[in-house]
Amino acid sequence: GSDKLHLAILHPRKLSVYNVAAMSGAVEHGTQYQMTLAYEHKLQRTAYNFCFGPFGQVKGRDFICVQSMDGTVSIFEQESFAFTRFLPGALLPGPIRYLPRLDSFVTVSSSWQLECYKYQVLAVATDSKSREESQNVKSGKKVVPDWCFNLGEQALDLSVVTYQTAPPSIVVLGERSLFCLTETGQLRYMKKFDYDVSCFTPYASITEGTINYLLASHTHTLMIFQDVAMKWAAKLDQVPIMVRVGNFSDLKGVIVTLSDTGRVGCSYLGTDPALFIPPPVEARDLNYGDMDREMIQLQKVIKEQQAKSAIMPNLTGKEEDLTINVHVSPNLDDVSMASGVEIDGEQVPSITVRIQLKSRLKLEDVRLNIHVQWPLAANLTSFKIHTVDTGQPSESFCAFFIRGKALPSDLSAHVSAKYISTTGAVRIASAQIKLPLKLIVKPVLPVKNAVHKITLDTNKPPANLNDIFPDLLGDNAGGQGLALGFQYFGGPVVTVLASKTSNRYRLQCDLFEGLWYVTRELALRLTNHFNKGKVGGFSVYFSGQVPLNDYFDIIETHYEHRVNAENCKEMLAQRAAQFRVIQRRLLTRFKDKTPAPLQNLDTLLEGTYRQLIHLAETIQENDIHLEVASNALCCATNLFNFILKLWTNMSEEEFAVLQASVTPLVVDTLEAGWEETVDASVTHLLRTTLAKSAKDQTLNPSPLRLPEDTSKVKKHIALLCDKLSKGARLLDGLPTNMSVSQGGQLSKPEKKNKVSSTQKTVIENGDMEHHDNDDTETLIGSQFSMAKNRDRDNVNMNGLPSLSKLGPPKRQDPDGVYESRKKDKIDSLVPDLDEMTFEGPNLLPIEDN
Repeated sequence: GSDKLHLAILHPRKLSVYNVAAMSGAVEHGTQYQMTLAYEHKLQRTAYNFCFGPFGQVKGRDFICVQSMDGTVSIFEQESFAFTRFLPGALLPGPIRYLPRLDSFVTVSSSWQLECYKYQVLAVATDSKSREESQNVKSGKKVVPDWCFNLGEQALDLSVVTYQTAPPSIVVLGERSLFCLTETGQLRYMKKFDYDVSCFTPYASITEGTINYLLASHTHTLMIFQDVAMKWAAKLDQVPIMVRVGNFSDLKGVIVTLSDTGRVGCSYLGTDPALFIPPPVEARDLNYGDMDREMIQLQKVIKEQQAKSAIMPNLTGKEEDLTINVHVSPNLDDVSMASGVEIDGEQVPSITVRIQLKSRLKLEDVRLNIHVQWPLAANLTSFKIHTVDTGQPSESFCAFFIRGKALPSDLSAHVSAKYISTTGAVRIASAQIKLPLKLIVKPVLPVKNAVHKITLDTNKPPANLNDIFPDLLGDNAGGQGLALGFQYFGGPVVTVLASKTSNRYRLQCDLFEGLWYVTRELALRLTNHFNKGKVGGFSVYFSGQVPLNDYFDIIETHYEHRVNAENCKEMLAQRAAQFRVIQRRLLTRFKDKTPAPLQNLDTLLEGTYRQLIHLAETIQENDIHLEVASNALCCATNLFNFILKLWTNMSEEEFAVLQASVTPLVVDTLEAGWEETVDASVTHLLRTTLAKSAKDQTLNPSPLRLPEDTSKVKKHIALLCDKLSKGARLLDGLPTNMSVSQGGQLSKPEKKNKVSSTQKTVIENGDMEHHDNDDTETLIGSQFSMAKNRDRDNVNMNGLPSLSKLGPPKRQDPDGVYESRKKDKIDSLVPDLDEMTFEGPNLLPIEDN
């Protein structure tokens, strides 16, 4: 042993101790130090950290304690190995320090507790019969800590403070807190942080009874604390993983930091006093008149500058750092890029869109995101562009196609680019992509009969439909241009008819929601066709009967799927609770030393398990149906609002209010669904803007919850239509609307007998049946001899066979008799949880906990 100063270096599998000798330098660099190896210890376990001190309170010598990665501690008494001990609960190592006053070690265990162990307790805790210590021990006596303190978080560092002006303390740095305790484990104070800390070091006790320490954070900040009060803060260029206060020959109290990249920095806080002392200001008399004139002039300059400047600059497209240009190919892809298509037995086309990025400055790491509404999809949704040069625009290609079994409600896609501007701010550039109609429909022969029909009136003679839809003619090319047929991929057929004798167009389809996008496209193309050049004044209006019944049927379908989802989830929770109760009883039976008969508990368990699987599959199937029903409701709402706009000749501002109230955005969350949201919005309109008097403007909104039925929302929508038919406006301050189509009527919801499809046609189209029915019959009968009768009851929202009422999914058996009997037997054996009060005689009742 030796009492001289040595340097100990801990390697993963070795502990080396060096002698350090100082030699006078022969050159200007000063004193030199030479290290020679005194001794080393080979370690049997991978080392993590170590501490040193006069273990056992020896005089004039220091021993070393090494903690390994598995939490064991090994004691080395200079050149000789002493012992190795396991610490309880030490799954992972933590910071460890030695307390000289108590001859104890303090460390943080894996359970986030600060623990203190006496050195003597560790030294005598051995069960080795030969009393020979070894590093490769695998067992030992359980040692008990002297005291414990629950930190509640992982400790980053630990320090023992023994200043003369402060009581002996243990300071622990956690991930978000700092703890100061006495040597006996009593908490002195605690400091919580709102940021992630990286390291700390106590350095002095300036005021009596307080501790000063440096604290570094991951926000590049170095702070000085005195107990829990922050005294100073400074910014660093790096995040240190270790900080100390050093005293060198010419540098006193320098802050030494070490980063995770190995960079060592020596710095000060920049608190040296300034030597320059400004001279005293020469006193002079104040001239208030000159001060007033100068103030007026300065205020005038400030007002002029405020008028010229803005808080946020109004950047034009040319001033943006990045602009997005999209180009949609006029033709469909020769080879379809569609993937994951849910439509069976039909080739789905795709169309390629070119996305071009132009930048004024060189940009890097641009993230491009593409969003399109289901059932449409894109082959790429997100990709990264490494560099966008100023002289060479970046081009990317993306293919769009229809994937899901539903009718699209919108043919627009959204592309956005996220980038970092030259000022360092995160910016986003976006653009809209308008996809063509031929992406979702294909030309087919017109269908004579359909369930749902609407008629659009115009103020111009009917146009040739071949000129309106030149890209969707197909087999209809060369015809008279009075009838065209379009079929959605995997969906129904929509027929467009033009009258010979009147300025009317009829659209008919077996699905009400299937009329939406073709109706919108027809109105848009007719407007562009008649308003070409200098000729204008074309308008489209609706004078038929507002199809409330058809719209309400779709609302009812959507609501039924929502109710089914809630019922199945409630039943699933009940069966899960029942399953756990049966498991608990079976476990009690199996643990019993004198097992009793199971009394069909195993059958109950199997039956409940089958019901759980059934309910899970049913919920999954209902979620798919709910998504399709939501999409159908979105299409139907768009069509319904569009009809109301044409019917009442709404302005764009009023139509925006209508779209916000009867919203086509169908989103059903846990908090609220479409029915209650629309009901609240329409009720608010009826009680405010559409109220007859101030007396009617009573606002008492009810909480949004799943309604018992759809009667209220249907009643309020019908009342809204009635108000609009009488000239009411959706914006305050507008005169009464006198341009509501006089021929338009409201289709009042009937409770018992609904109007048949033939009666609807006569009512909805009025005198169009009288004028041009013969032309339509002749046209379809002679040129297109394909009369198809469709029934709404046999068709779902995709044009496929309708879904049955929600229930457990049917199994695909040849006859289904066996599975039906098996299911009935299981159901009869599995009662509800409320009925399972007792298993049988001599059994305890089921507890709910």
